Amino acid sequence: MRVIVTRPQPQATQWVRSLTRAGIDALALPLMVVQAVPDAAPVLAAWEGVASYDAVMFVSVTAVAQFFARKPAQTDVFSEQATATTRAFVTGPGSRAALLQVGVAAQRIDAPDGRAPQLDSEALWAVVGSQVGPGFRLLIVRGAQASDDGEGAGRDWLAHKVRAAGGNVDFVAAYQRCAPVWSRADRALVREAASDGSLWVLSSSQAIDNLVAKMPRQSWRKAKALATHPRIAQRAKEAGFEVVCQSLPTLAAVTASIESLP
Repeated sequence: MRVIVTRPQPQATQWVRSLTRAGIDALALPLMVVQAVPDAAPVLAAWEGVASYDAVMFVSVTAVAQFFARKPAQTDVFSEQATATTRAFVTGPGSRAALLQVGVAAQRIDAPDGRAPQLDSEALWAVVGSQVGPGFRLLIVRGAQASDDGEGAGRDWLAHKVRAAGGNVDFVAAYQRCAPVWSRADRALVREAASDGSLWVLSSSQAIDNLVAKMPRQSWRKAKALATHPRIAQRAKEAGFEVVCQSLPTLAAVTASIESLP
């Protein structure tokens, strides 16, 4: 069984290499392209005021990478030596590892247990909800569509919970999410993988939307999907994938799920 990895680059290639080492036939076909925001001013402004926040929540590995790519050299907020008490919130081990890689001290990070049934905002809230109260200030770093403003767009569940508890929430878009540009060969691959029993690893509802928009007449009835969250699984079913399995979003969990399939 061939596995189609749809994550953005460079993660898609990294996952393909790991899956290949595990003996899985995998190839990369990103359904989303990540780009730096054309106007860095909102991100730089966020860095200037980052120490005034009680916490910064990063929605993904990409959010971590793109936000810290704009970090002013003199800014020290998340290290062991920093005088600021700002914490870093993430929903999964991949983003936690990304924070450690850019120098965030482990004791500054709050994240769900990697063995939690789901790795999402609800699981994060179970960990950090007790920190939030009136006056709590949270900055959420996320992505944007090309047409969005500097705050970006995404799921606002955590923001609603913080505000309901009396806190304040700001947003900043550190990157743009764009649909991929495909060659004729890419489109031929998509058509083939839609009907030959390939397994599509889907980690984003927007990625599914991009797939459907680019191939509006393609039937997905014979395609199989492995979704990394129930919401993504539901979107895959709505798009027409008849066989949809679920897995935690970590590479280890996805690998195990693939290996367990008949």
